Amino acid sequence: MYLFKRSNDLKKHLDLVRKSSKSIGFVPTMGALHNGHLSLIQEAKKENDVVVCSIFVNPTQFNDPKDFEKYPITIEEDIKKLNDASTDILFLPSVEEMYPEGLAGGEHYDFGDLETILEGKFRPGHFQGVGRIVHKLLDIVQPHKLFMGQKDLQQCLIIRKLLQLTNSKVELVVCPTLREPSGLAMSSRNERLSPAARKKAVAIYQALLRLRDEFGKGLFLLEAAREAFDALKQQDFEPEYVDILLLKDGHLSHMDEPPGDHTVIAAVAAWLDGVRLIDNMILQGAI
Repeated sequence: MYLFKRSNDLKKHLDLVRKSSKSIGFVPTMGALHNGHLSLIQEAKKENDVVVCSIFVNPTQFNDPKDFEKYPITIEEDIKKLNDASTDILFLPSVEEMYPEGLAGGEHYDFGDLETILEGKFRPGHFQGVGRIVHKLLDIVQPHKLFMGQKDLQQCLIIRKLLQLTNSKVELVVCPTLREPSGLAMSSRNERLSPAARKKAVAIYQALLRLRDEFGKGLFLLEAAREAFDALKQQDFEPEYVDILLLKDGHLSHMDEPPGDHTVIAAVAAWLDGVRLIDNMILQGAI
């Protein structure tokens, strides 16, 4: 596995890859890698000749500085996992490398209502930071395909919008959420949970399963979502939202009308043991 810390060095190497008519798949991460990340690597390997993975904990997408400080850093373990997974290239830049202009300011992206609900509502500025860093990374790597996980579904929609805004030809591939045997969605943040809290955290997945079952009965779900919110509170979670959403023409909205043939998504965010956990489930359709 090649390891690059400078964007110019990586660009030169990838120019040679492109000249040999090889396709490039890209998996951007913030490290603390788990099997969910590695499943993205494997999918990228199936669909491309060369796979690039980046590890960069992006400061501009953290609206809470304490959350940024607590984010797990496991670089040595990550490198071993990527090497074992036969990753071709690792890009491991510094903050100074990615933000030579400084962290303040930067381009503003018109993501519309995609960043006014769910994560956008509770993490103001988060998606502008995501857009800024992914735009930079795509300019450096210039992949044919970009691989992301469904667990960060709203982020996937934001990146799809970013690709439209920048007239990018990169194809976004959204891969299914990988789960632990309990059903808990794999996440780097899970490492910060105590063993007891990790067992309890499966209640989020169970809430999504109940909403899926209710939707399967043809019910409208809003009351079921409120009940799921209250149930999580009673189990010592601090839920921020349990919501049912329509995805219609690239726009997310609270489901206040019958969904028809449009995609329906159940989404949850809740704090447990001082750790913020998110998960979602597609109840109808696809993204």
